[in-house]
Amino acid sequence: MTNETTSFVHVTYVRTTPEKVFEAITKPDFARRYWGHENVSDWKPGSNWQHIRANDERSVEIVGEVIEGSPPIRLVTSWAGASRADDPAAYSRVTYEIEEYEDMARLTVTHDELVAGSSMAIGISKG
Repeated sequence: MTNETTSFVHVTYVRTTPEKVFEAITKPDFARRYWGHENVSDWKPGSNWQHIRANDERSVEIVGEVIEGSPPIRLVTSWAGASRADDPAAYSRVTYEIEEYEDMARLTVTHDELVAGSSMAIGISKG
């Protein structure tokens, strides 16, 4: 593996409010209905968060820390596969920026500090 890093930016528009988009990311019951997983934390800077598969196994797939939170317009977290949680080099960063755009909300997700060529970078690059 290399020390080179990469980043990806995904932009989407949702016919809703920034508040609802922020809730879709941070409220477990909301995320479960739409994404099949729950993001669990108190969302305060310095707090841990977990991405938990919403099935019978309830497996923790991704872990990280809340770096910054400014509801409903910005959330920054660190991000690593649960199996590599003890490896500081495995962590990348995800920034969610939410803004009003006409009658919609524009969600920009920037995933950076990814190790180039890693399985996480490959998965993220697919959307």
